Amino acid sequence: MTQPNKKKSISEIKELLKTITDEKDERLALIAQDERLGVQKALVSWKKARQKIKEAEEERDRMLVYEKALWEREFHYVAGIDEVGRGPLAGPVVTASVVLPPDVSLVGIRDSKKLSVSKREKLYEEIMDAAVSVGIGVVDAAQIDELNILQATKAAMKKSIEQLTVQPDYLLVDALELPLPIPQTSIIKGDATSLSIAAASIIAKVTRDRMMTEYDELYPGYGFSKNAGYGTQEHLNGLKNQGPSPIHRYSFSPVTQYKK
Repeated sequence: MTQPNKKKSISEIKELLKTITDEKDERLALIAQDERLGVQKALVSWKKARQKIKEAEEERDRMLVYEKALWEREFHYVAGIDEVGRGPLAGPVVTASVVLPPDVSLVGIRDSKKLSVSKREKLYEEIMDAAVSVGIGVVDAAQIDELNILQATKAAMKKSIEQLTVQPDYLLVDALELPLPIPQTSIIKGDATSLSIAAASIIAKVTRDRMMTEYDELYPGYGFSKNAGYGTQEHLNGLKNQGPSPIHRYSFSPVTQYKK
């Protein structure tokens, strides 16, 4: 082992730390011998960052319990399925089906509602890149009025499965059972306990939010880009002043009272 190279600047050591991922890397011991305050602060920051990564990896592994058990039983394509948009007064219900590979290394995936917009967008891209396949299903407001929201959600889930490029041999579904001839498990709060379902919740959420932002340009006055169709005061004021738009759910209260 060489002696510590104290000729390295603090900025150089910070850059070096960015390349180290193993806590047993011998370079850490050398850096620890450097008594400069800036170096010691950088080392503490590195250790905190590594701890966060370790915790994220542990959370990922905890959320793969269902998937790992199924992979061990030789179910190769396990699809996690979730929905977004059952409660809004306007816009579609959007669902996603996500098949992850057994060697998935993604971290930070969790219930989409617990993530910031920027984090969801980042994870959306990572999931799309890492997944074996992703399918998206959309059922619009008119179909929701025709079917009811529960049946519309199931129809959207079936659409998302049909969009997969692989045939899933097992389904992990958030809180619902689907009338399909595919083995499945319904998991209450699945987006908190299954990585595949949580990944699906992120895909569905980002997809729907992007749609609602586009609808806000087509139908201004309701604040769709900010409230995603939920009944905020701005949205209710828009309903009162303008009446419903073509993407409103006429079977939902209070939209019904403004129906012409």
